[in-house]
Amino acid sequence: QVQLVESGGGLVQAGGSLKLSCAASGSIFSINVMGWYRQDPGKKRELVAAITSGGNTDYADSVKGRFTISRDNAKKMVYLQMNILKPEDTAVYYCNADIHTGWALRNYWGQGTQVTVSS
Repeated sequence: QVQLVESGGGLVQAGGSLKLSCAASGSIFSINVMGWYRQDPGKKRELVAAITSGGNTDYADSVKGRFTISRDNAKKMVYLQMNILKPEDTAVYYCNADIHTGWALRNYWGQGTQVTVSS
């Protein structure tokens, strides 16, 4: 069984920084794209950043220049360094990954971690 477990969320003042981590575990053959999404109550879940196994990245316009996504393929982990945080970054952040288990390629979600930015 494959699991994605996030950590690193919390409460921070505007202008501060947080680093989110996500660990993939279970019966994993390979991991393709890994990404971070966020969702505010009553709003649609949106892509924040994504990274391919080769290191190509993509960011939402709202976080470009402030957030950095990275991954450690050997450790099966993905990170999101968030700098110059703004109150509008407040949301539940979800880790997402396309994982091949050896017999199937599926998309997986973590349980989410709350990020709250106070003004």
